[in-house]
Amino acid sequence: MNVPASTADQLSLTEWVDRFSGHVANLRYDEAAAMMDPEVNSFSTWTDVVEGVDHFVNGQWRNVWPTMTDFVLLTDKMRTRVSGDRLMAAVMVTWTSTGYALDGATFDRPGRCSFVLVRDSLEGPWRGVQGHFSLMRGVPQQSFGPRS
Repeated sequence: MNVPASTADQLSLTEWVDRFSGHVANLRYDEAAAMMDPEVNSFSTWTDVVEGVDHFVNGQWRNVWPTMTDFVLLTDKMRTRVSGDRLMAAVMVTWTSTGYALDGATFDRPGRCSFVLVRDSLEGPWRGVQGHFSLMRGVPQQSFGPRS
């Protein structure tokens, strides 16, 4: 049975998402990867299905994260559900970022993502076993990175 997150669980999930958000914004791939399960699964912009953290980092993150700036996951609007034993959680959160057209012009690049997180004990750290990121409707699918 899934239940709304308790205050302690909500706080720990918010901390996880905020930490991950900072890793994305600052291109800290190794730190973000350490927050994931080695067998993490995802859908991807560049391949249909991502299997494993190395593929997530090299096949998705390194192709997307450098092409945007100002990335932040909006935890004040985050939605969570936690399993009855409090060892699994589902998180839905939106983000904002700045994208770059081919000519260097900027555009708002909002999106949404979901994570399935697990932990081995109530005191243990959350780790991502599933993640999915997608842009909001109408947002250009490609960003070309900041231009000088």
